[in-house]
Amino acid sequence: MSVTIRINGVVLLAEFKLEGKEIKKMDSQLQPYKRMWTVMQTTQPSVFTKNNDQGIERVKKGNYAFLMESTSIEYYTERDCDLTQIGGLLDSKGYGIATPPGSPYRALISSEILRLQEDGVLHMLKEKWWKDAGKCKDEDKKPTSASELGLPNVGGVFVVLLAGLGMAAIVAVFEFIWRTKKIPRDERRMILMEMLHELQDICKCRGSSRPAPNYLNGDFSPGSTDNGFVLHSATSFNTVSSQDFLS
Repeated sequence: MSVTIRINGVVLLAEFKLEGKEIKKMDSQLQPYKRMWTVMQTTQPSVFTKNNDQGIERVKKGNYAFLMESTSIEYYTERDCDLTQIGGLLDSKGYGIATPPGSPYRALISSEILRLQEDGVLHMLKEKWWKDAGKCKDEDKKPTSASELGLPNVGGVFVVLLAGLGMAAIVAVFEFIWRTKKIPRDERRMILMEMLHELQDICKCRGSSRPAPNYLNGDFSPGSTDNGFVLHSATSFNTVSSQDFLS
């Protein structure tokens, strides 16, 4: 027997199945399921129906959701475009073909079912009788406004990004000016020229590691290097022997 539950303001199909002739109390350790069962038992008028057809009729009247076997839901939603399926499976159960104990056909039937499943025959049959024979194939292809995001929805992200870039540029300029004020005036030209060289190298996609400029000679051309170090000529001093002092 199928069971139903009322959800205020929502008209949707969900998935659930209880087996047996009578509906018994759900023995579940999950608190949401326990609360759901309590609501189902205490709601008046009763939310339970005798069959799927009665449940679907109550769904169409509004303010009602019907919990049913997932395979049956797929079949009904393909033929009635006013019905919608929502949510995942609450549990999973398989179908089986019953045979008498010790039947010689049990192994044969099981092997053939596995073969049909592996070959994709069962899937093709379901597509044929569920989807291809349905009336709502075109409804599934229609775009939904819920999945579309236009420029007004994401425009704020770009505004924040541009504002952040602008603030970063302003902070960088002020930091450069503040550091330049601490450098002697005769060396400021060197830093400005070096920044121009850096910008040129960036535009030309050159490497980021280069020899340091030879500032001691007053120019910006790199001196001779050895393993990345700048080599400058050392100042020589005249040596005086000890005999010069004694003479």
